[in-house]
Amino acid sequence: MQRLKTLSPSAWLIAVLASAMSLYHIWVILTGTPEAVIFRGMHLLFALALTFLIFRRSVDDSSGPSWSDYVWMIVASAPILYLFFNYDYLVNRIYYVDDLSTLDMVFAVVLIVTLIEATRRVIGWALPITAMVFLVYALFVSRVEPMRLLDQLFMTTEGIFGIPLSVSASYVMIFVLFGAFVERTGTGRLFMDFAMSIAGGSSGGPGKVAVISSSLFGTISGSAVANVMVTGTMTIPLMKRTGFRPAFAGGVEAVASTGGQIMPPIMGAAAFVLAEFLGVSYAQVTIWALIPAILFYVACFGAVHFEARRLGLAGLPRADLPRMRNVLSEHGHLFLPVAVILAIIYAGYSAPLAALAGTVACFPVAALRKSSRGTVTFANLIGALIDGARGTLAVALACACAGIVIGAISLTGVGIVFTQLVISAADQTLLLALILTMFAGILLGMGMPTTPAYIIMTALLVPALVKLGVVAPAAHMFAFYFAIMSAITPPVALAVYAAAGLAKSDLWETGWASVKIGAAGFIVPFMFVYEPALLMIGDWPTIITSAVSATCGALFLAAGLHGFFLARATHIERAMMLAAAFTLIKPGLITDLIGFGLALGVIALQWPRRERAPKAASIAGVEVPQKTPG
Repeated sequence: MQRLKTLSPSAWLIAVLASAMSLYHIWVILTGTPEAVIFRGMHLLFALALTFLIFRRSVDDSSGPSWSDYVWMIVASAPILYLFFNYDYLVNRIYYVDDLSTLDMVFAVVLIVTLIEATRRVIGWALPITAMVFLVYALFVSRVEPMRLLDQLFMTTEGIFGIPLSVSASYVMIFVLFGAFVERTGTGRLFMDFAMSIAGGSSGGPGKVAVISSSLFGTISGSAVANVMVTGTMTIPLMKRTGFRPAFAGGVEAVASTGGQIMPPIMGAAAFVLAEFLGVSYAQVTIWALIPAILFYVACFGAVHFEARRLGLAGLPRADLPRMRNVLSEHGHLFLPVAVILAIIYAGYSAPLAALAGTVACFPVAALRKSSRGTVTFANLIGALIDGARGTLAVALACACAGIVIGAISLTGVGIVFTQLVISAADQTLLLALILTMFAGILLGMGMPTTPAYIIMTALLVPALVKLGVVAPAAHMFAFYFAIMSAITPPVALAVYAAAGLAKSDLWETGWASVKIGAAGFIVPFMFVYEPALLMIGDWPTIITSAVSATCGALFLAAGLHGFFLARATHIERAMMLAAAFTLIKPGLITDLIGFGLALGVIALQWPRRERAPKAASIAGVEVPQKTPG
């Protein structure tokens, strides 16, 4: 409370606006969603105002927003307020038929300019440049009338106020708010202790802890970089102290943190967009994502295990690790808000309502036990409301700016042209079209967050895959995966940047280590395109056999890439393991039999020289984060 009293006037303004933004979205879920333009406009209004106050032009943040930042904030708010005050005029005019007034066009241009500037401040130049390119294409290549383009972008729900911004307002905001409440009540510490108690004492324990804790935290945060910064500060130093190379330690954390966006039950923001585009429930998306996410983390976990065994690394001393019984008795109640969300979603209620219930449960649940009761304070509650709003800004602005791109694409028909180009370039070959889509997704994702990268791929590339015969869920999941995998793909890999900074390792070395560790993430999407059973589409015998063989394949992929299974692998054995991995991951009885045959061959060759796992006692004395009391 003392901290709130010492805030500067500008900090007070930010706190008030951020808290109001969070409370407004809670109120909407409780009372019902207003008209589309009103609801999405309010969401964007809050986001723009906060952006110009928080992401300032001045290098010296301590000086607060400059007068120009306040001008930007006021100017950016004016077009949205104009729509609110003239709402009857907006809904009664006939789009594309009634001409825009001079004032309409002025405010449309103002919103586009201020939105591009706000997006640049938050996520850099990539998405704003993409939006400007599509605007130039619409005006000077497709020769769209400026009035019609402004009408599309500003006066309808087919542009800036389109589906992407709707998803940000309806879903992303409340789930980010839930993540903020969870973090404020100490659940991050629970995830770390939980992972420590499960895997800390096994070979390469700290690396396995990073995989488990990052998957747990990442499924709530939905941000690879945020995940790295929260869990990596604890796991990366531990991995380095127990013998992992700095680059490998950074790579493990980057990959495990990135996978949180594909890990049910609570995935990244783009998953909500995917559900909206396909017109299905969010629960259905989590079902599609489950097996691929398991394969991703099995390969990541296997990479840590096999690398640790190859290097002869032990786990952490059991005496220094928290006990599962104590972790659950002292802090296990903090899992309840997540359980509340799952129960409500799978009972058939909406995802926003479920997230709100989980959010509301956080502080009462924390108050149940003395170990977490100290987090239940008014200052912490306000802090969570502020954190939730701040955490939404990047997604909200990215979705609004992506609306410019989507509006231009739908107005010019360039999406159809691009689909024809991809099909023509692929020469009706699905594999080539998939490879082109993969590179496009990675390139788009290098410069922008997952959500806008996926949105643009959906407009430009997914229709081509569907036209080539890919089932719609698989086509969308394919684009979704590669928009995410850019976070660990050099040269621009944001999760790797964050992890390399914590590990103090070479950026390129860390990047290639992350590609090696996360290799399954690049292969599995191709597999579920050819065999939708990996998305749980089809009959259960096929789903089960495909999942089992693909899981074995993911393990052998990790073993082959890191040169160890039961013993250090020879070049021939590594080749056999990699061949076994690809044949097992690829669906089909014949390829599965070949894969299992190769796997048995490797086991037969390595069994006589198998190595014992080193004992944890060999690294006694390594500092371990303070264990849960009890």
